[in-house]
Amino acid sequence: MTTSALRRQVKNLVHNYSDAEIKVREATSNDPWGPSSSLMSEIAELTFSVVAFSEVMAMVW
Repeated sequence: MTTSALRRQVKNLVHNYSDAEIKVREATSNDPWGPSSSLMSEIAELTFSVVAFSEVMAMVW
């Protein structure tokens, strides 16, 4: 596990991010590789829920 991944996990716990917010943070990270298509698909499916949609958009916007 890289230090950036470890740091990201600690931030997720400290800030008490939801599952949707954690997935968006992972997809928008500065890692040299892009997000997987399965992760992007999961985020897209989350937007059909009103609560998750607002969480995803708050992280993106």
